[in-house]
Amino acid sequence: MFGDYSLSDLGAIFAMQGFAGLILLSVYVLMALGLAIIFGQMGVINMAHGEFMILGAYVTWMTSGAFQQYLPSLFPIYFFVAMVLAFIASGALGMLVEWALIRHLYKRPLDTLLATWGLSLILQQAYRSIFGAREVGVDLPDWMMGSWQATDTIQIPINGMFVMVLTILITVAVAYVLFWSRWGKQVRAVVQNRVMAGAVGINTDKVDCLTFALGCGIAGVAGSAFTMIGSTGPTAGQLYIVDTFLVVVFGGAASLLGTIASAFTISQTQSTLEFFLSGSMAKVITLLAIVAILMMRPQGLFALKVRK
Repeated sequence: MFGDYSLSDLGAIFAMQGFAGLILLSVYVLMALGLAIIFGQMGVINMAHGEFMILGAYVTWMTSGAFQQYLPSLFPIYFFVAMVLAFIASGALGMLVEWALIRHLYKRPLDTLLATWGLSLILQQAYRSIFGAREVGVDLPDWMMGSWQATDTIQIPINGMFVMVLTILITVAVAYVLFWSRWGKQVRAVVQNRVMAGAVGINTDKVDCLTFALGCGIAGVAGSAFTMIGSTGPTAGQLYIVDTFLVVVFGGAASLLGTIASAFTISQTQSTLEFFLSGSMAKVITLLAIVAILMMRPQGLFALKVRK
């Protein structure tokens, strides 16, 4: 198989495949960060997480159109405004969903699965009715177009590098919020011992509401990044929800480091196997390997010790 390629060609191919895996890693991390926070904090299986992502994508699309029509001189910076608006829109919807639906289903994970699956269908139909059934795409600023010539044979898309930088910044911000802020300490206290956290004066209901909103808001930012690598449609979120849950479970619920390590392992394995096999076979082999590892280590790569 390698006879037709020189060593330099193989090096370039593996470098490009590795970078493609890093772009996939960015999408997985952005999606999984919010889901890991929600699932690890409250035990809520949010099957509508993909729809919160798509809400962020639609907000980005509308922001792009608004800047093109009303503020064309500021179009090069519209994406940064769109990310903030996507976070606010998805976070606000998350707060509404938590207040109206999720808070009545705590400690009933199977019920949250069914309820949020129904919510995902409702949101898909709402997007279809409001935005139409056809997929839409955003126009990127000129500075995001093109690619960077790393070597004579390796070209790296600029928008792909932007997605990776964005992922790193959001991951650092989430780590700071969860591990160094006062609110993050309250979140971790509730995760480790909800009853004791409430006994010392922490408003666990408020923590749950803000945690769910934060997870949904991060999904909205993931939707903004998603517009650079895919088209936005009412059902586009369902394409990532299974892989996102896989990343969270494999990494270990409520573990930020586990989420990143899991996303890196899955994305690089899948991207590398796609060079040798078809895309479907690469996904099958990756899934089988993860299932085998989870049979030996069901708590995931990085388990968080909690007190019941």
